[in-house]
Amino acid sequence: MANTTRGEAAIHVEGREVLLRPSFDALVRAEEELGSLFALVERAGESQFRLGEIAALFWHCLAQPGLVTREEIGEAVLAMGLAKAAHPLKLLLTQILRGR
Repeated sequence: MANTTRGEAAIHVEGREVLLRPSFDALVRAEEELGSLFALVERAGESQFRLGEIAALFWHCLAQPGLVTREEIGEAVLAMGLAKAAHPLKLLLTQILRGR
């Protein structure tokens, strides 16, 4: 379902696959909450990215906002663990850096 060449990723939330799409609007909303996207990428590269930041970025990048709650996204990230969450996170951050 996810088009990785467009920077999309998918995660499982509450037994369903949820599409994450780093659109301009989504990234602006994420930046308003989390601060500079460049700083976000730097923190990720230095292993300083926090669990709440991962959940927030995923939540802002939902292709279908309102499909799941922010709390459900956080619980899904916790359930998959940081190692598994790193894959969709890497796809989103790569899209932020490279663009389309």
